[in-house]
Amino acid sequence: MLKIFQVHLWICRNNSASLHTIKNCLFKKHVNLFVPASSYVNQSKQNAAVETVNLTQPLPKTKLKVEPAWRQTPSVDSSSILQECLKLSKIRLTTLVVVTTMAGYAVAPAPFEWTTFVLSIAGTGFLSGAANAINQFHEVPFDAQMNRTKQRVLVCGRLTPLHSIMFASGASITGLGILFFGVNSLTATLGVMNLLLYTSVYTPLKRVSILNTWVGSIVGAIPPLMGWAACANSLGPGAFLMAALLYSWQFPHFNALSWNLRPDYSRAGYRMMAVTDPALCRRVAFRHTVALQIFSMAAPILETTNWWFLVGATPLNVYFIYLAYQFYKDSSSATSRRLFKYSLIHLPVLMMLFLLSKKKWFVFEDKIETSGDAHTSDNNSDVQNV
Repeated sequence: MLKIFQVHLWICRNNSASLHTIKNCLFKKHVNLFVPASSYVNQSKQNAAVETVNLTQPLPKTKLKVEPAWRQTPSVDSSSILQECLKLSKIRLTTLVVVTTMAGYAVAPAPFEWTTFVLSIAGTGFLSGAANAINQFHEVPFDAQMNRTKQRVLVCGRLTPLHSIMFASGASITGLGILFFGVNSLTATLGVMNLLLYTSVYTPLKRVSILNTWVGSIVGAIPPLMGWAACANSLGPGAFLMAALLYSWQFPHFNALSWNLRPDYSRAGYRMMAVTDPALCRRVAFRHTVALQIFSMAAPILETTNWWFLVGATPLNVYFIYLAYQFYKDSSSATSRRLFKYSLIHLPVLMMLFLLSKKKWFVFEDKIETSGDAHTSDNNSDVQNV
């Protein structure tokens, strides 16, 4: 036993000693390690005394998988650069912004003109794409730490920072030019305000304070104002009511989304309610679903819609409140996911009800006025003939 212990100490001093040298240091030709068979998990019914492991046999070779220290950055292909620019503009988010702009234009109490309508949504789309490109340019080191954003085009190197700056500059100039020269100055002013608010206030505030959620909700509430201004060249009570609906809708939508992304936001250092104050996150989501119902009740009172809007919007909002209450009482992954998925259905349905219940339809009024003028002219011609 003493001899084996001395050999063990000698092996520790000389790791490069060969197995043949170790064997010669012992009186026996090989070392036997005795492991009782009773210590095995799967024992046989027979009473096996010992199991012998011969260290003189060469150990099996195992292949270790070595991760590369670096990966090749893909080059920018001119054939796919348009597709990458669409990803840079966050095309899904830009589409939502354009849809809310269209809703504001359609609900505004003014005659519908196709030229102004197309130019307003085109200019808004360009500005939204530019804002998202600037946002991704500033957040590359933080997006790389989040599972949800680590595949973005700037993080993966499919586009360079120069590409993003060129795209943002061209899109913002184009969008502002369309809105100012093709629509009106009020819409262009709202567009500039929203661009600066998103890129210069909301983006840096995400790593400073939870107030970024409130600022981001203001950014999301401005597009319907732009649509209303593009149609009526002014802002009325109905425009601010639509903006209030969009403002409140974003809290249950984003708070439910961020709840399951807390590890990502915490890793990247973003100051979100779901990370810094989870109780406040749940309360705010519930409060603003109730606010949605209050704003919906104000729509027919302000004569923006008729009373049928309230009939359709009430059950839609009540179920939204119910899901938010479940999230408030039991903040689990399941309740937050149900609230988030329903928010994606709630907004387009609410906007559709708002449009269908519009108080003033200038298309029909123009037809009535035209028929009335024709009837008056016929009467005047009859009097002249008499």
